[in-house]
Amino acid sequence: MRFECVSRTNVGLKRKINEDSVLVDSERGLWAVADGMGGHEAGELASAAVVEALGRLPAAPDLDTFAEQAIEALQQVNGDLIRLAQARDSERTIGTTVVALAIAEARFRCFWAGDSRAYSIRGGEIMRLSRDHSLVQDLVDAGMIKPEEAEGHENSNVITRAVGVRETLQVDSVSGDAGAGDLFLLASDGLTRVLNDAEIAAGFGAASLDQAADKLIETVLQRGAPDNVSLVAIQLR
Repeated sequence: MRFECVSRTNVGLKRKINEDSVLVDSERGLWAVADGMGGHEAGELASAAVVEALGRLPAAPDLDTFAEQAIEALQQVNGDLIRLAQARDSERTIGTTVVALAIAEARFRCFWAGDSRAYSIRGGEIMRLSRDHSLVQDLVDAGMIKPEEAEGHENSNVITRAVGVRETLQVDSVSGDAGAGDLFLLASDGLTRVLNDAEIAAGFGAASLDQAADKLIETVLQRGAPDNVSLVAIQLR
């Protein structure tokens, strides 16, 4: 199985620091996007800690074992970040979202905490693999607001789960088949709050991965880029 991959990260037009981090390890079939929070370099530190921990993972005999090791590594980082915040005696959380994808032997495993998203695009159809850990998503699930009302909601930036936020970190995961032609996208909310799913899918319509990634970032910048924006796109060949 061969992978074509592109990644992009941009500070955007409103932030002074890029607190996003990306991991691209196509040789091992592992990719991730982490969106840090905390400001004053704390978010940058948190997101970097996550991708570094994932990048150091040893080889595993199968995808399930690897996912277990990855989640354990995230839980270790979770504890480290909480202790760091306590040592700094800071009221700020030193935390980060994370969404990661591993592919091996025609299978994928996606795992995440927070509202950075994973998508699959197959035959032009886009599907969310992850479910946002956010207040707005909880309201949608409870039937209190409609899905279309979630876009632009005043509480859209309130997340309910992230690395470094609580003593216990729960990481969700999904798995499925992966084959030639499939495209996977990992993205921070700097992309997904500005572009809807249909616009993202259309961006990969006829362009090369490089062209598509550049165009998506360009569109976000044209619309004001209120946050850092990062993406990793992986095409199976």
